[in-house]
Amino acid sequence: MNPAPPTAAVEAALDRAVELARCGPRHDRNPRVGCVLLDPEGVTVGEGFHAGHGTPHAEAVALAAAGDSARGTTAVVTLEPCSHHGRTPPCADALVAAGITRVVYAGADPTHAGGGARVLREAGVVVREHRHTGAEQVVADWARAATLGRPHVTWKVASTLDGRVAAADGTSRWITSPESRAEAHRVRTRVGAVVVGTGTALADDPSLTARDRAGRLLPDQPLRVVVGHRDLPAGSRLGKTRAGEMVPEEEAADGWSSGEGPRDDQVSSKEGPVLHLRTHDPAQVLAELRGRGVHSVLLEGGPTLAGAFWRAGLVDELLVHLAPALLGAGPGAVPDLGIGTLADAARLDLVDVDRLGPDLQLRLRSVPGPATTRNGSAPTHSAASASTGTAAVHAASSEHAHTPSDQEVP
Repeated sequence: MNPAPPTAAVEAALDRAVELARCGPRHDRNPRVGCVLLDPEGVTVGEGFHAGHGTPHAEAVALAAAGDSARGTTAVVTLEPCSHHGRTPPCADALVAAGITRVVYAGADPTHAGGGARVLREAGVVVREHRHTGAEQVVADWARAATLGRPHVTWKVASTLDGRVAAADGTSRWITSPESRAEAHRVRTRVGAVVVGTGTALADDPSLTARDRAGRLLPDQPLRVVVGHRDLPAGSRLGKTRAGEMVPEEEAADGWSSGEGPRDDQVSSKEGPVLHLRTHDPAQVLAELRGRGVHSVLLEGGPTLAGAFWRAGLVDELLVHLAPALLGAGPGAVPDLGIGTLADAARLDLVDVDRLGPDLQLRLRSVPGPATTRNGSAPTHSAASASTGTAAVHAASSEHAHTPSDQEVP
């Protein structure tokens, strides 16, 4: 067996593999992965990254680039090589067949596709896990969604100290500061999708884009999602493309194109795509988004929509922008959660606090208790909670039921 490359070369190769991984699509069903092949002297003989679902994996690209030079090399990969048969052959098998003698990977695969390390060891390959912060960051959203079995959901709230999202007369702009609103736009760039109900879409006509303070579009735009059966006006910000055309989505998720899921329409523009999911079921919404490669969701609609997700056990985190103001009356940020006594309160864990101008930003997660499950999420998505959640989404998108939203950022 050839000697291992120098440690410094492996470290540099991991850094390079992370750079390569970042070349892959941010929002895809598969993780972003990079791979570098090193000879015993630490010289790179091949490299590659995964360009998205259905394309060759990073290891296969690197092996193809190296050709016969791959034999006897060390594969440095940002994620444990896969061992399952899908659209592409298992990477672990490909590495063995190419004569790779060593594999260094930065993190284990948490899905059923994992197990590549075991396959490699059984074939006589020397395998080592070498943790790397950059590699962990590049797959963080994907890994979290893979563990949950659905996209991670953040419920965003912007309210006064007494929990109001609008005054008694319905006015709500602006409760929070310019600093908070700028941060809200930055948050949009970090998620795969922003979700509102048709009630908010019709009442507020939001764009849901991520913009800077001058109103310019930021480089990373989320998928903009509207939930509910009502049509959006052709002239609304979310109901048209730049050309004013409604384009059916051509790449529906598995099982949905056959009529098993909600009807959906997708609008495309320079501001990013708009997806209208004609369903009232929060679980179906997340299943559809996961099938489209969305790993994280930001709920920006009114409290009714967010409450539906909460009741269905599908809210993982709350992001609260709290303004130092009191209104005393007006719609609240949180709907009726069905909690009748203090002992059943939904307890939250305060993760961190930031100052945004005069406002506070609170990031909170659920903690185990009577109103939560053992893993710290909201109540489990049982048949009862699913029914309640579906009914609540239906209410949020019905003709006459629009609760003023906390959606301060248009």
